Amino acid sequence: MRDSFIRALTDLAAEDPRVMLVSGDLGFSVLDDFIARFPDAYVNAGVAEQNMTAVACGMALTGARAYTYSIANFPTLRCLEQLRNDVCYHRADVTVVAVGGGFSYGQLGMSHFATEDLAILRALPEMTVVAPSDPWQAYVLTCQMHARGGPGYLRLDKGQAGLAPGPVTLGRVRTVRDGDDAVIFAVGGILSEALGAAELLAAEGVGVRVVEVHTLKPFDVEGVRAAARACPYVLTLEEHSIVGGLGGAVAEACLEGGVAPRGFSRIGLRDLYPSEVGDQAHLRAHYGLDRHAAAARLRAMLDGHAVRALESERNLVGA
Repeated sequence: MRDSFIRALTDLAAEDPRVMLVSGDLGFSVLDDFIARFPDAYVNAGVAEQNMTAVACGMALTGARAYTYSIANFPTLRCLEQLRNDVCYHRADVTVVAVGGGFSYGQLGMSHFATEDLAILRALPEMTVVAPSDPWQAYVLTCQMHARGGPGYLRLDKGQAGLAPGPVTLGRVRTVRDGDDAVIFAVGGILSEALGAAELLAAEGVGVRVVEVHTLKPFDVEGVRAAARACPYVLTLEEHSIVGGLGGAVAEACLEGGVAPRGFSRIGLRDLYPSEVGDQAHLRAHYGLDRHAAAARLRAMLDGHAVRALESERNLVGA
């Protein structure tokens, strides 16, 4: 995804002389082409992410379209005060580009996990929050975020869903698999696990709709409600804490719109600090965020409804 982002930014810089890229002393092999073509549009701020953000904001307030680039938790959590007080408060044209969303840097441990970022960034006024599921989508959404302007957060993942390119619109959910028995809402590269869970359940005769929510803010409230109305069971899946993330956003949208599914459940990292290390696939499985966990959660909801229906029928017969 990071390569797709850089291709998009390079194309944007060729058309828009306001583009500036500020990195936190990393990503040089990925950034080489951009730096070679636009040396005056690149600044290495060093291992000083708070200063990187302040510099980018100063650039934006003098007319630039600035992008900061670093490993996910450093340009977000380390720079929260600068993002809140400098970038968002002034509605500055700064897009924070975070590589390694979720467990992407799983071998480096908790300090390099980005599992609270979506909740924290979507709480900031004026901030656009986007997490693509595939490299081609990272390219398209980068261009759309540039056209939108203002403060933005682009969360890039090492994983990917593996879907073929198709229509994608910032701020609108996308149905990537049809089904009427249940729906899984997913954000980012972990969409692949949602699709895998749907495949597992399809073999059991269960039709699972899969809806991608690549934009957490602005949130497509009506799109989420429409899918939840069509499917009686709702599951959310995210490589992120369940506190304040996609699951909460979907629940808010449904309940505030009078949509009450028969069953609702969230899969994400529980309220804990993950201590396990390993690659992304290992950590998803270890913390119950993979396709098998998602399929099991939906089975439990569906089986629970079947048991309750049978008990209700027995009560009616007994009456």
